[in-house]
Amino acid sequence: MKKVLGFGAALVDMVAQVDDAWIHKVKLSKGGQRSVDYPALKSVLDQIHNAQRVPGGAACNTMVGVAKLGGKSSFLAKVGRDELGELYAKHLTDSGVENFLLQSWTETGTVLSAVTPDAERTMLTFLGASNEVVPSEIHSELFDGVGIVYLEGYRAYSEDCFVKMIQEARKRGVMTALDFGAFGVVNDCRSLFDKLFAGKEIDIVIANEDEAKVYTGESEEAALEKLAQLSKIAVVKLGKRGALISKDGVMTRVPCGPAKAIDTTGAGDLWASGFLYGILSGWDMERSGKLGSIVSNEVVQVIGAQIPEEGWARIHEEMKHV
Repeated sequence: MKKVLGFGAALVDMVAQVDDAWIHKVKLSKGGQRSVDYPALKSVLDQIHNAQRVPGGAACNTMVGVAKLGGKSSFLAKVGRDELGELYAKHLTDSGVENFLLQSWTETGTVLSAVTPDAERTMLTFLGASNEVVPSEIHSELFDGVGIVYLEGYRAYSEDCFVKMIQEARKRGVMTALDFGAFGVVNDCRSLFDKLFAGKEIDIVIANEDEAKVYTGESEEAALEKLAQLSKIAVVKLGKRGALISKDGVMTRVPCGPAKAIDTTGAGDLWASGFLYGILSGWDMERSGKLGSIVSNEVVQVIGAQIPEEGWARIHEEMKHV
C-alpha cells in the first residue's frame, strides 16, 4: 500500500472540561474558534489547571489514524525547539507516523480546546512555529511512495506552500485530498480554492455540512452534487447523520456510529483516516466510508482526539466485517 503524506499545522491540544460559566468568565464565544497570539493564549491557559496535553492538529490526527489502522503515513509541519516540540515528535514516532518535522525558534503551536458538558468545543488557536513552513522546505523526496497528499484547509492561508505541495504531487502523479477544515477557511481562501478546482488540481474534497454550504450555497445532496463537479471524489459529512460521498456520478450515504458523543474533538479527522485508508486499499466508497464511521465512532467516546489502544482493538475487530 502507498502512503498518505499529511500537510498541516503541528498543534498541541490543551483539552479541558469546563462549564458554560467558565466560557462566559473568560469572554469566549461558545463553539467558536479564534486565533490569538501566545500571550493571549497563555493568559487563558493560566486559568485552567486540568488540561490534557495531546499532540494534534487535523492533518496529524488523520495521519495517526491511518498508521493505527495499519496503513503508512507521514507528516510535514514545523514545531518549536521546546518541550512541546519534543512531545510532538515523540507522538508521531510512537504512533508509527513518518516524521518530517521542521524546527523553529518560535514556540510550538498550541490550541485550547475547552469542552462543555454538551460536548461542544470552544477553541483558541496559536499557530506558532507551524505557520513558518516556506516553499523551499518542500522537497520532492517527501513524495516518495506517496499515494495521496492530504491538505489541511488551514494551510491554505500560506498559499505559496499550499500550491507548492500540490505542484509536487502533480509531478509525481499523486492524488490530492483537500479537507476544508472550517467555514471561516472557506470564506477567507475561496479565491485559491476556486483556482485549484478550476484547474482540476484537487482529486478528493472533504467538507462538513457548514463548509459545503458556505462554498456551494447549497445543503446536503445539492452541495455534494456541486462539489462532485469539481473533483473526482466529494464528501459532505453530516455529523450525527453520517456522511454523503459521490464518485463517478454515484452518491453513497454512510451512517454514523451508534456511540453517544462526549467530545467531538477529532471526529472529522479520524473519519478521514478511515476513508483514506479505504481508498488506498482499493475499497469502494461505501466500504471506505463505513470504516471512517467506525473510527470516528470511537474517538467521540473519549476526551480529545486520541483513541486508546482498547478502542483501536475494537476498530480492528470491526474492520474484519466491513
